[in-house]
Amino acid sequence: MSDESAGTTPHRAVLVGAIPGQPPRVLKEAARYATLLGAPLVVVHVDVTRFVTYEDPDGYVHSAPLDLNIATGEGDLAEVTAAAEAALDGSELSWSVHQLVGDPALSIKHLADQTDARLIVVGTRRRGIGESIREFFTGSVAARLAHRQHRPILVVPLDEPARDDEDLWPEG
Repeated sequence: MSDESAGTTPHRAVLVGAIPGQPPRVLKEAARYATLLGAPLVVVHVDVTRFVTYEDPDGYVHSAPLDLNIATGEGDLAEVTAAAEAALDGSELSWSVHQLVGDPALSIKHLADQTDARLIVVGTRRRGIGESIREFFTGSVAARLAHRQHRPILVVPLDEPARDDEDLWPEG
């Protein structure tokens, strides 16, 4: 039951951070918890290629691109929306897609505060040197959310669990 958001976001919803190429497990777990809580599900995609320039008193956010190719963010949103439709197909759950801009942790926190979200669901990051470097500079979205707001956060593993003796961030 997609009700793709063009304006308002439901209050007391379960928010799930979604990125292109993310395994459907994250959306399915979020839907499961939304159902258990009797809450709507809001699939949140954050366009990191844009940043907030200012916000009107009525809450409308004005943004600007980091580069002139804004089609990237639009394509990512379309991919996230299609993944949500596929993962939630046949579900009786009320759900919508909402796009934010800027820093993922701060954007999701701000939306959660505005809507009094019941739960935030995010996936773990993928293992590998590229992700380790990115996380070194930006920090884990889940960890940053956990330290900057009071809501519960469900972190869903994306990959098979690492072995106890496996190096999580190999250097090569």
